[in-house]
Amino acid sequence: MTTGDGRELRVEWVGDPQGSPVFLLHGMPGSRVGPRPRGMVLYQRRTRLISYDRPGYGGSGRQRGRSVVDGVKDVVAVADALGVGRFAVVGRSAGAPHALACAALLPERVTRAAAMVGLAPRDADGLDWYAGMAGSNVADFRAAAVDPEGFARMLIPRSAEIRSDPARLIELLRAELTDDDLRVVSDLGMRSMLLRTYGEAVRRSPYGWIDDALALARPWGFEPAAIRVPVLLWHGRRDVFSPASHMEWLAGRIPGALAVLEPAAAHFAALRALPEVLRWLVDGDEGGAGGRRARAA
Repeated sequence: MTTGDGRELRVEWVGDPQGSPVFLLHGMPGSRVGPRPRGMVLYQRRTRLISYDRPGYGGSGRQRGRSVVDGVKDVVAVADALGVGRFAVVGRSAGAPHALACAALLPERVTRAAAMVGLAPRDADGLDWYAGMAGSNVADFRAAAVDPEGFARMLIPRSAEIRSDPARLIELLRAELTDDDLRVVSDLGMRSMLLRTYGEAVRRSPYGWIDDALALARPWGFEPAAIRVPVLLWHGRRDVFSPASHMEWLAGRIPGALAVLEPAAAHFAALRALPEVLRWLVDGDEGGAGGRRARAA
């Protein structure tokens, strides 16, 4: 589809065409193709799962200088193009702040929102943003914050490596993966979905990845405390890519947020938890989408 300002967005949906619409906002690097439950599973649960490539990823044109809050306009454009009025939204990892932006700015359209293994704002008051974070993420986000052009120059060849061999990204991260993460990425089905989404993410350019990191290193453009729709925050206690302290900070500021903390899980466990989170979004289950309820704030 084409946005009002002339950009291309590549959109895909799976599941029941008459089912409850849910937007799935991908991670970094990521794309519209997953990971996600199979279409038949979604159909059985009467869910229509809608995803799109954020600008610069996959088949979507770049949007220079975009911020997290800019993603809200693209979600609205996709929903309008598909004839969707009200919808739920879930974001994983870098997609989580974009899901929260939709919850904050679209209370008349968003029914529920879930943020899985997400980050807190870079300017979060009282949060040691880098504490507990893997060294690779610390280096990338610091570079993005203080030297955006240098960060882009660094990421371009890394993107090219992954374009030619998507498995290279998993190998680059392997030393920092917990045992739980290694179990997830070693599962043949999960690994296949991850490699597919990584390859599609950088198929055309590195700029989706670059612009995502730059957006996360700057102010988001909205206040989490302004959210008034039901929100689920799902996190693994052992996550080193998005430390659990980020979820705890958000839980203390989003009114009524349901915070679910899985004690033994890490970052990639969100892929396992997604079906239950979708159930919470669609069915309104107050039980908390599995795991252990940490606290409601």
